[in-house]
Amino acid sequence: MTKKRKRQYSPGASRDVEQEMRRYKSGTARSGRGGKGGKVKSRKQAIAIGLSKARKEGKRVPSKKK
Repeated sequence: MTKKRKRQYSPGASRDVEQEMRRYKSGTARSGRGGKGGKVKSRKQAIAIGLSKARKEGKRVPSKKK
């Protein structure tokens, strides 16, 4: 019998990334602490910001690759 795999990212983390992608698409996503940096210019950057926010909130997200 095969062992059931636990999902890598929690549903809450997926929601955070989804929200950040919406901000990116509408052009309101900002980088840096408190959004004081520049405008987010790439999809990868938007996804990274979403995952970072999920990590801070304690949602299940794999640790950063080094």
